[in-house]
Amino acid sequence: MTQEALIKVGMADLNVASLTGILKTTGLGSCVGVTLWDPRVKVAGMAHIMLPSSDIAKEGNMNIAKYADTALPEMISKMEKLGALVSRMEAKLAGGAQMFAFSNNSDTMRIGPRNVESCKEILNRYRIPIRSEDTGANYGRTIEFDCATGMLVIRSVQHGVKEI
Repeated sequence: MTQEALIKVGMADLNVASLTGILKTTGLGSCVGVTLWDPRVKVAGMAHIMLPSSDIAKEGNMNIAKYADTALPEMISKMEKLGALVSRMEAKLAGGAQMFAFSNNSDTMRIGPRNVESCKEILNRYRIPIRSEDTGANYGRTIEFDCATGMLVIRSVQHGVKEI
């Protein structure tokens, strides 16, 4: 992918693009990168989600892009303002790794898997199909999503480059 029209998405951030542009985020460990795309109008969005639910939010001025339950509705809203329709959207997911091994199976230590589960639950509520995913395992990822083609490129040190 070329460097032109690169739109960065930081950690606990989201962004949208229309017609052209490549949405990119780095450092997906237990975080999940969710991309949404309306292929008819070529409107795309990407969220770098850190945690599954805003129920645990303690900050006064909450960052809605940080949590699956607030980031995805916000991204959908921003995409609709650019002409996308939820009924045409499709999703791709990457990340949600279990970066560290823990001796107990405490649910609080399963951040990556819980992030993936939460994202899938919210997408299901909106009836947005997941076209493909590269989630889980125990390694980090960097992703780039091409707004024009809907191609998600996933890079990792351990597994090279793959396109989904």
